[in-house]
Amino acid sequence: MGTCDLCEEQVKKTRNGKPHECLTKIDEPRIFKGKKPRGFEEQDYLCLTCDSKFTQSTDKNDLAWTLWRG
Repeated sequence: MGTCDLCEEQVKKTRNGKPHECLTKIDEPRIFKGKKPRGFEEQDYLCLTCDSKFTQSTDKNDLAWTLWRG
């Protein structure tokens, strides 16, 4: 099975974009502390429809929503 339409749209969302209704958190958030204001958080999600895995990052140097394929 491929990636569902909701997940394809999720990849295009910005940092303020909320997870779609079928994404559920699968781990505790990872908090990276650095020199202020450089700290950031990452959260992993799993789609209940197509089993796609995402990481949401608040780091300005990362993609807001990363879809892990493979």
